[in-house]
Amino acid sequence: MRLCRFLQGSSPAVGFYSEQQVIPLAAVAQAAGVEIPDTDSLIPFLPGGSHAETAVSLYKKANEGSASESAIKTGDATLLVPVPRPEKLLLLAGNYAKHIEEGGGKAEERANTIPYVFSKPPTTTLTNPGDPVTIPAISPDHIDWECELAIVIGKRCKGVSEAEAPNYIAGFTVVNDISNRKFRPNPERVTREKDKFFDWLHGKWHDTFCPMGPCIVSSESIADPQQLKLELRVNGNVEQSSSTSEMVFPVAAVVEFVSSFVTLEPGDIISTGTPAGVGMAKNKYLKPGDVTEAEIEGIGILRNTFVAE
Repeated sequence: MRLCRFLQGSSPAVGFYSEQQVIPLAAVAQAAGVEIPDTDSLIPFLPGGSHAETAVSLYKKANEGSASESAIKTGDATLLVPVPRPEKLLLLAGNYAKHIEEGGGKAEERANTIPYVFSKPPTTTLTNPGDPVTIPAISPDHIDWECELAIVIGKRCKGVSEAEAPNYIAGFTVVNDISNRKFRPNPERVTREKDKFFDWLHGKWHDTFCPMGPCIVSSESIADPQQLKLELRVNGNVEQSSSTSEMVFPVAAVVEFVSSFVTLEPGDIISTGTPAGVGMAKNKYLKPGDVTEAEIEGIGILRNTFVAE
C-alpha cells in the first residue's frame, strides 16, 4: 500500500498512490460506507496507526475500482510532502562504504563504528515532490544530490532491539539529501578546530534542501528493505545506481541505535544515508534548470527542479 498527501482543491488530502493515479482515500471510504478521521496525516493509516487495518481494507476496494471516478492522474496531482512537520528529521552520514571511499575516507566494519546521525530543520528544508529546490545565493557553486531511503516511525519507542525495530516502522519514503559541499561562511574568520565539521553541517541546512516523497509505502508492503534498488538521475543521466543491501547499518540497526538514546515518535523520519555516485566525487554540481529524479524500487520517483535564489 502506498499513501500520499496531495492537494484536493485548496486543501491537503490523503490518497492511494500509484504511478498512474491518485485515488482519494475519503472517496473510497464514502463509497464503502466507512468512517475515517478527517485528517491529512498519513500516520493513522499506516502500520502502528489507529486506522491501519481500515486503510488496508479500503486499499483493496480501491484496487477493485471503488471510487475510481474520483481518481486523479498522477501527473496532474499536486503532491505534498508525506510528513510535513515531523518532530524529528534525522539523517545518516557515511552509511554506504563505497560513498565513504569515494570521498577519500576509509570504511570501517559495522562492529568497529557507529552510525553518524545529524538533523535538518524540517519546517524549512522539507520540499514537496515537484517543487523547486533553491540554490542559495550565498554559496551557489557546489550543490550536490544524495538519494536516500527514509524510515517513517509508526509507534513511539525507546531502547528497542534490532529484532524488535521493524514493529515500530510505519513505512518508507524517498529523501534527496541536498548538500552544499563547500559552504564556508565568513571566509576571513579565524580558523577553529571544528570549523570543517560545522561547515559541512551548515551546508545541509539551506532552505528547501530536503525534498521528500512522492509517497510512503507501508512497511508491510516491503518484503525486505535491504533489497531495494536506488537510482538518482540528473537531467535523465544516471549518477547513482545502487542497492540498500550496501548499507553498513541496515534499517533495523539504525532504529535500534537511535532509539537507544532518543525516544522516537510517530511520524519521525530517519533517512539512512546515500550510496556512491554523488557529484562531489566527480566535481559535478547542480545548477539552475537541472532536474533530479531520486527513485527507490517499490516507492516511486521524487522529482525536483533547481532554481537560483
